Amino acid sequence: MSGRTAVYRAVFCDLRTDRVVDVLPLTEAKFDDYIGKPGSLTATVPLPDAALARRARAALRPGRTAVWLERDGDVWWGGVLWTCTPQSDEQGRTKVEFQAATFDSYLDHRILSGDVVGTATDQFDIVRALVDHVQAQPGGDIGLTYGTEASGVRRDFAYAYTGLARVRELIDKLARLDDGFEWRVHCHRDARGRRVKRLRLGHPRIHTGHGDIVLDHPGAVLTYSLPSDATVQANVWVARGESANSDQSQESVPLTARRVAAADIAGGWPRLESSSDHSSVREEAVLDSVARAELARHRRPETIPQVTVLMDGRISPALLGARLRLRIHDLWHQEGADDRYRIVGLAVTPPQRTKAETATLYLEGA
Repeated sequence: MSGRTAVYRAVFCDLRTDRVVDVLPLTEAKFDDYIGKPGSLTATVPLPDAALARRARAALRPGRTAVWLERDGDVWWGGVLWTCTPQSDEQGRTKVEFQAATFDSYLDHRILSGDVVGTATDQFDIVRALVDHVQAQPGGDIGLTYGTEASGVRRDFAYAYTGLARVRELIDKLARLDDGFEWRVHCHRDARGRRVKRLRLGHPRIHTGHGDIVLDHPGAVLTYSLPSDATVQANVWVARGESANSDQSQESVPLTARRVAAADIAGGWPRLESSSDHSSVREEAVLDSVARAELARHRRPETIPQVTVLMDGRISPALLGARLRLRIHDLWHQEGADDRYRIVGLAVTPPQRTKAETATLYLEGA
């Protein structure tokens, strides 16, 4: 492991054009990225003089500024600046704290400007149609790009403007259907050195690389946490949709779909029931797909393992979706454990004056 300290810098750009506004020093920076939910960046810009304060005021414009975090010149994170908080202490020292979220968070701030409908369409093409719709509106193009990959799963879809649903919500609901997919926005530089915001889609999951990354404890793993949580476990799932009754004179009864893991109950598990509401779902087939998918996700006690490691050149945000082999030998694992996982999240704390650079990896069973 090299003793050289990695150099981070933040590049602040106009969100729509990606024109560089400024590059500012950061302290107390932390950032993370995930498959399946937005990542975040929190940091502080120290303001020792009036000149830097003027630059920061021009660059840190919530809702309008893109933030690119570079590590040793490589793009490691990108997103939208959403909050900015200037502060002054009793000694008159001034600083500004800001928070940003990955570019997929922008879709939380967009609703449809018209109906989007189609039949027998690959679910990846549905996502791309929603992104095209978003970026076709005046002021709505933030430079999201995508490829031409297909999932092989075709669906009918109808998204009404009057539903006022946020576009990210529509994509997430589509992804959670039975035989769904995973998605994220991957930030990197292309072969020409340009910053890229690329929509990445994976069916049924996003996978990266071909070989396992091997981590040991004791060894490269500083700390680990392997929780097991049955509070969200279920072997019976009931999904409730919208009422199918169009007769206003009759009592409204919502559609329901029930799925049971009979093999679990026959195998000795107690009956564990849970439910979910899907007020916009009016079709039985769609609701049944939701129930199947939810049951599949909740049949076994949920585990969200995490390990913290020193940065040794192997870890980067590009590993989201990669396979990890975790070997542990300690008091809890006296016979030794050798398990495989997939990396679904990454949180990095850049080096500070008294602390080394570390990364926490969030895992799921491979």
